[in-house]
Amino acid sequence: MPLWLTQEDVRALLTMPAAINAVEDALRRLSLGHAELPLRTNMPVPPHAGSLLTMPAYVGGSSMDALGVKLITVYLENPERHGLPAIQGILALFQAETGALVAVMEAGHLTGMRTGAAGGVAIRHLAREDALSLVLFGTGTQAPYQLEAALCERLIERVWIVSRDPARAHAFAQAMETRFGLEVRVPETVEQAVRDADILVTATSATDPLFDGRWIRPGTHINAIGAHLPHAREVDTVTVQRARVVVDQRQACLAEAGDLVVPLRAGSIRPDHISAELGEIVAGQKPGRTHPKEITLFKSVGLAIQDVAVAAEVVRMARIRGRGQEVPL
Repeated sequence: MPLWLTQEDVRALLTMPAAINAVEDALRRLSLGHAELPLRTNMPVPPHAGSLLTMPAYVGGSSMDALGVKLITVYLENPERHGLPAIQGILALFQAETGALVAVMEAGHLTGMRTGAAGGVAIRHLAREDALSLVLFGTGTQAPYQLEAALCERLIERVWIVSRDPARAHAFAQAMETRFGLEVRVPETVEQAVRDADILVTATSATDPLFDGRWIRPGTHINAIGAHLPHAREVDTVTVQRARVVVDQRQACLAEAGDLVVPLRAGSIRPDHISAELGEIVAGQKPGRTHPKEITLFKSVGLAIQDVAVAAEVVRMARIRGRGQEVPL
């Protein structure tokens, strides 16, 4: 019988290091041709400022053979208007060989974990080994996951939090300082923070660039996570031009990532400015960071293979620990 796994179950079973490894493996398999990944559908719900996303994927090869689909809603105004999470949904995991349903699980926390994990994989392969400072734009749902993943991959000593709302920034900084036991501060200016960054993470709902790309110092790695619409940007054209650009998937980013679509349409960059998919680097097909002064930019719009791979890890741990409820159909 299939398992029913609540958010409490997912939280108890899935660690960030395990999620990073699962996402890294899924990206490798994608670049090796062992995955099926159609573009997700994004159906707007204009009267309620939300959208419904449908994301199916198959990940195969050697030890992994996972098939699943995530149904998720994104209502960014939920926390303030309704006291509900901005991201809600479920993931259904199937047995790839027979199509039998294996599990249904809550997907809000899973989405946060896999998105943070993708940032962690990028930091693993693209950030300098001696990176000490991190700037995090955003205090919303995704921000803690991104910070946790970064701390799994580098020995960060100081963190800057940047937000449009200073009060939220200070409250979030205090919460993260308590949770992770390191220095977390709010800068006096955005420029101050960007110029100090070894790693820079954007995890916001912004539609316009958050900082001036001329402020980025050589050797910085950037994870651009938030924007996933062709008109929305968190980083400006100068940032993209200065950086070696790596994406989670070319097809998806050329369709959805305004950070790249806008400068491409303007003729400011060419399609070959995208140097690699992250999975190609993981698989050894393309190099990671090439020198200490290189500016690297990882642009992610989120892939269903990440969800399916992480969900398979959740089910594996649930079987080991006897967690979840068996539900007949």
